[in-house]
Amino acid sequence: MYETFSYRDPSILPAEAREHWAFMESNSASAVMKAVCPQEWADIVEVLSTYRLDPKFWLKAGGNRGDIAEQIDGEFFKHGWRETRLDLETRGLLLDKEGHQVGELPVIRQEGYLVDNFKNRIVLDVEWNAKDGNLDRDLAAYRSWFEAGIISAGVIITKDRLSLLALARRIWGDYQATLPKEKRNKNLPIDLSTSTVTAFDKAQMRMRRGVMGSCPVLIVAADESTWNGQPYS
Repeated sequence: MYETFSYRDPSILPAEAREHWAFMESNSASAVMKAVCPQEWADIVEVLSTYRLDPKFWLKAGGNRGDIAEQIDGEFFKHGWRETRLDLETRGLLLDKEGHQVGELPVIRQEGYLVDNFKNRIVLDVEWNAKDGNLDRDLAAYRSWFEAGIISAGVIITKDRLSLLALARRIWGDYQATLPKEKRNKNLPIDLSTSTVTAFDKAQMRMRRGVMGSCPVLIVAADESTWNGQPYS
């Protein structure tokens, strides 16, 4: 795997975005997107620069996957991104030496899946709390689509589980300290201890294994610096 760091260039990713998330990329994905899909990259920069984790939505029983992923998807929706299924069809045309078509092979169809967000030539999935096998599906699909020439790069937004676990414990502990002793509950309202769900370390492992092939891929992870600084209420 060819790991690159083009996102560190402030002319590519401004500090407002870069300093509030964790990143990993292959094949200069950030620079590629800025160069070949500048409007889509501007959308990504805008969302990363403005979206922050709010404890009232994040530390919420039953809402960890839905609220956060839907909020992020909603931000991209405002910029014209849409949930889209990408399928591939391969046609084999038979030509004579003058270039005239003399036959056609059966069409080969490769079924894809509904990506969370698609615009122009960029796919973007928000993998917040799904089974970690989704990452294999995403990266393998990005590879196929890139090799077929229909996308320029792929992006996955996820969470840095261990960083957010430490943050959640601190925020939740501060909140519990404001309650009468008989109403306190030390258990977090969300599960950040499960290691078999989509998270930054799981995505990094698959990237280093080369699941995405030569496709430029950017992994973005929410961590403690993505918190909006507000207490739980």
